[in-house]
Amino acid sequence: MKPRMNYYQAAPDTIKALMALEEQIQSTGLEKSLIELVKIRASQINGCAFCINMHTEDARKRGETEQRIYLLNAWRESPLYSDRERAALAWTEAVTLISETHAPDDVYEQVRAQFSDAETVNLTMLIGAINAWNRIAIAFRVVHPVKVKASVA
Repeated sequence: MKPRMNYYQAAPDTIKALMALEEQIQSTGLEKSLIELVKIRASQINGCAFCINMHTEDARKRGETEQRIYLLNAWRESPLYSDRERAALAWTEAVTLISETHAPDDVYEQVRAQFSDAETVNLTMLIGAINAWNRIAIAFRVVHPVKVKASVA
């Protein structure tokens, strides 16, 4: 896959605005682990290799376990996620797939049971932001770093 352009170089002020939203989301008080789980899950749904790579690495740096990262796309079948995380992941899926789901009331009620008004808005903005990043990375064919395995002598 060949990158199509350097979008940051092409429109730095626009990308800086999206980066400012990212910084705001990080300062909202949402748990850092929750933020990374949401970013990974949305990126899985969208098929964004660059973002999956980035956010699984970020999650590990923040102490996330390999098991929870590996099982994220099957979170409904795993006891490893809290009720709050489950509500956020369900909302992530509903908002990421908005044209299909139209953000159903039952999923919204799950979120509202776990998140305050402000947290619900911040969570939704987080989901919107990662979806924007996914679309940028996929559209411009951003390639994730490739780590070369050391050869065995």
